[in-house]
Amino acid sequence: MPGASAEPCASANLATLLTSTAERVPSRTALRLAAESLSYAELADGSARMAGVLRARGVGPGDRVGLMVPNVPAFAVLYFAILRAGAVVVPMNPLLKAREVRHYLADSGAVLLLAWEDQAGEGRAAAEGCGTRHLVVGPGSLFELLASQAPVPGVAGRAADDTAVILYTSGTTGTPKGAELTHDNLARNTEVCARTLLRLGEDDVIFGGLPLFHSFGQVVGLNCAVAAGACLTLLARFDAAEVPAMIERDRVTVLLGVPTMYAALLAHGGLRTVDTSALRLCVSGGAALPVEVLHGFETAFGCTVLEGYGLSETSPVASFNHPEGPRRPGTIGTPIEGVRMRVQDDLGRPLPDGEAGEIAVSGHNVMKGYWRFPEATAETIVDGWLRTGDIGVRDPDGLFRIVDRKKDLIIRGGFNVYPREIEEVLYQHPAVAEAAVVGVPHPTHGEEIAAVVTLKSGTTTAPDELRDFVRARVAPYKYPRLVRIADLPKGPTGKILRRAITVSADPADEPG
Repeated sequence: MPGASAEPCASANLATLLTSTAERVPSRTALRLAAESLSYAELADGSARMAGVLRARGVGPGDRVGLMVPNVPAFAVLYFAILRAGAVVVPMNPLLKAREVRHYLADSGAVLLLAWEDQAGEGRAAAEGCGTRHLVVGPGSLFELLASQAPVPGVAGRAADDTAVILYTSGTTGTPKGAELTHDNLARNTEVCARTLLRLGEDDVIFGGLPLFHSFGQVVGLNCAVAAGACLTLLARFDAAEVPAMIERDRVTVLLGVPTMYAALLAHGGLRTVDTSALRLCVSGGAALPVEVLHGFETAFGCTVLEGYGLSETSPVASFNHPEGPRRPGTIGTPIEGVRMRVQDDLGRPLPDGEAGEIAVSGHNVMKGYWRFPEATAETIVDGWLRTGDIGVRDPDGLFRIVDRKKDLIIRGGFNVYPREIEEVLYQHPAVAEAAVVGVPHPTHGEEIAAVVTLKSGTTTAPDELRDFVRARVAPYKYPRLVRIADLPKGPTGKILRRAITVSADPADEPG
């Protein structure tokens, strides 16, 4: 195939993380899911065989391949196979509906979708709807597929600034945009995180409860584990009742999670009944970690909790409370090695310590840009500084704090939900005249999604009907659990005033 040559020699391809580690520690366990495990040799061989499968189907360097697979070892096999073939990974939440998947496939121009059999229906419908080829895989079918294919030696040669992964993020509009992360973005973020934050070695076992399609789980979990030759022990779906036994059984040393996971684990209390002596470090990201939860973990388990900050656009880690201070609960720490952060005004001028403004990031972790969206790229990256849309303060000791979000983004359980996308679905309902979606505080999810709707004159509907209408059209974490029918507050120009909307978060109002 023209341009698809493999290069056993040096390459900037992110897949060399795997090939290098497999040569160094082939027999060590790379991935575990309950009783199932893969060694580094097996992971490397499987990805090499799958790269051959992809090439036989016409996938070449630069082609985009959708990956719609849950937290199973096969995710890593397919992820590194796409990279080894020189193609670009387009990760997708397996819970997305066909409408959402169709946007990812059409916008990225994906030539192929790899979908896991348990959730393949929506993916298949989306692929067929936009003319994208698709391949459904599962434990049995993938084994047969790989057994029939010879492994491809080496990895495809890629340049450091070639795109490796396109992560879709809502950004500052309701339509998800693809953040182009290069091989160098991801390799350097992985190296710095594994060495300076997690301080990983081959004997470490990382808790893999974060979704691998998300940048946090993919880079800080999977890629950091592979770079260090550590083991990533997977949990298909987070359940606080299952985690304690898993930590004890697999002797987990590093716990990665979002605040809702830590809150659920503390509330459940199961960790106090098992042996957690191997646990040496806890890492939290995705949203602000309540100080009382952080203190609760450190007190109960004698384990340091590091809180950090990042975006899909920053590959993802930008700053952290480092193992060696300064470190302070309630802050996002200091920039990681090779990265700069500052607080600036609306004109991009740096502000002094103690003054609130927009946080901007510059360094090796800043994305290449938004896929085929130069206007948004130019607005977001100005003179090498990525405007995060988050309002923060730099304290005199150099630690950064997030004080507000410039964006209207809702973060529910660590997942980003952009109100406009949900509002657009609500507007598809024949009875809806106006709609506004907001986040309201929630004790375990961080924020819950609420919708306030004004009906068209002469129409009737019920909150439950509106909730179910949206639920059928978006991923499960996106639909509004709280729906109210009421007049929306507006300003003098007729614009809906989001900040004036108040919605009760009474648990009795939520569906079971």
